[in-house]
Amino acid sequence: MRVHFIVHEHFEAPGAFETWTMMRGHEVTFSRVYAGQKLPEDARDIDLLVVMGGPQDPSVTPDECAHFDSRAEQALIASAVRLDKAVIGVCLGAQLIGEALGARFAHSPEKEIGKFPIFMTAESERNPLFSHFGNKLDVGHWHNDMPGLTPEAEIIAYSEGCPRQIVAYSKLVYGFQCHMELTRSVVELLIAHSEGDLSRAADYRFVQSPEALRTHNYSEMNSALFTFLDKLESRYRCTRT
Repeated sequence: MRVHFIVHEHFEAPGAFETWTMMRGHEVTFSRVYAGQKLPEDARDIDLLVVMGGPQDPSVTPDECAHFDSRAEQALIASAVRLDKAVIGVCLGAQLIGEALGARFAHSPEKEIGKFPIFMTAESERNPLFSHFGNKLDVGHWHNDMPGLTPEAEIIAYSEGCPRQIVAYSKLVYGFQCHMELTRSVVELLIAHSEGDLSRAADYRFVQSPEALRTHNYSEMNSALFTFLDKLESRYRCTRT
């Protein structure tokens, strides 16, 4: 399976997503746009496109952030969707999927930074890719915004602070506002970048201190992500037979 990552900043690393690709022996390529690496022209040579998060939002222009081209990324996502490729967006990536499909992103009711539970909806019960999540699952969060919803989109999970944590846009296209890919090493990168937000943790209901972030065990949610990815890969392969 050919997996391509779009990485917007070094501190928004693929984490457990990359671990899964290595464990499964998949072919992996990157567009580290913060380092000047270009996007693919289209998605023909990609099986799974993973668009990572970042401090930007989809409305940010190249004049505001020279290495981030929202429209170009949306065009690549739209190409992948048209070609029936598998697509996953994380945080900013989830918002870009919605935008590519005509759904505007929105501000989340609450800023969330830390590890908090997501709760599964009735739609999740009808989607076998999430059957192993149970009724709720503690996962990572690091966001202010949330993805838009198309008429066909289904909300798979929500949290107390955000009503759109996992969105199914189709059988092969998913937006994760939450960060199930976080590992301790990725969390350290995020902490180093987010000193301003974390210094005011007490001002927010769902923002944890660096000390709390460092105590969490992220392996359970990583394992749930691996199983989801295995199921998505199997579903994708079935579409190709």
